[in-house]
Amino acid sequence: MTAPGERRRLAVHALRVLWPAFFMAGVAEMLVFAVLDPMDLRWFGGEPLGLGRQAVYTLTFLIFWLLFSVGASVTLLLSRDPQPGAEAP
Repeated sequence: MTAPGERRRLAVHALRVLWPAFFMAGVAEMLVFAVLDPMDLRWFGGEPLGLGRQAVYTLTFLIFWLLFSVGASVTLLLSRDPQPGAEAP
């Protein structure tokens, strides 16, 4: 079982990643759909998606949120200080 301090640290890291990613996913969604109509989207130029407007908005938002979360997580990981006693490159 993890210590309460460790759980708090993980929660803080999760908030540092997920909240800005959520915000940026919303901004990206507004920018993309200010230019594109979701009903005009097709699978790699072929068949129409066959999804409603709301479903396209939702799926796109979740994809953007995932992508921004991965980017923020990598940034957080790379910005960590080396472990105490470890040599820095």
